[in-house]
Amino acid sequence: MSGCSKRCKLGFLKFAQTILKLITGTLSKDIAWWYYQYQRDKIEDELEMTMVCHRPEGLEQLEAQTNFTKSELQVLYRGFKNECPSGAVNEETFKQIYAQFFPHGDASTYAHYLFHAFDTTQTGSVKFEDFVTALSILLRGTVHEKLRWTFNLYDINKDGYINKEVSEPGPGARGSYEDGI
Repeated sequence: MSGCSKRCKLGFLKFAQTILKLITGTLSKDIAWWYYQYQRDKIEDELEMTMVCHRPEGLEQLEAQTNFTKSELQVLYRGFKNECPSGAVNEETFKQIYAQFFPHGDASTYAHYLFHAFDTTQTGSVKFEDFVTALSILLRGTVHEKLRWTFNLYDINKDGYINKEVSEPGPGARGSYEDGI
């Protein structure tokens, strides 16, 4: 594994743990620490931001499309870009990171489907925009938005139905989102 790939994997794991803290409500202490570090190392931090971190072109558009504020998007982007400088995570790296959360089992199949739910543009990589859009839905979306996203995750063959057997959508257990499963 190359150094950049390894750094990206480890960094994305730290970023995922930060998101978990955001979900569980234990992030506030970390934010205070981050703010303190930012103030203490302001000159070095600004130099690093100019070299590594830059905003996606559509920050205002992301703010309008998500339930995050501009400052929250900046913090999330900075973490994403600092920990994964390439700006995208491929499926193999995503699976490796996800596997670390489930060390006693094989979660690669589920990670595959989860990756494709995040990769809405079907480019083979999850970019910041994909990640933050899904995160916004999962953390702050309406019940309807969360259900639609989850339905999309389980609609493996993207035919608008959740089927008992993926390869043959025949008479098995079926239901569509519109049917109100």
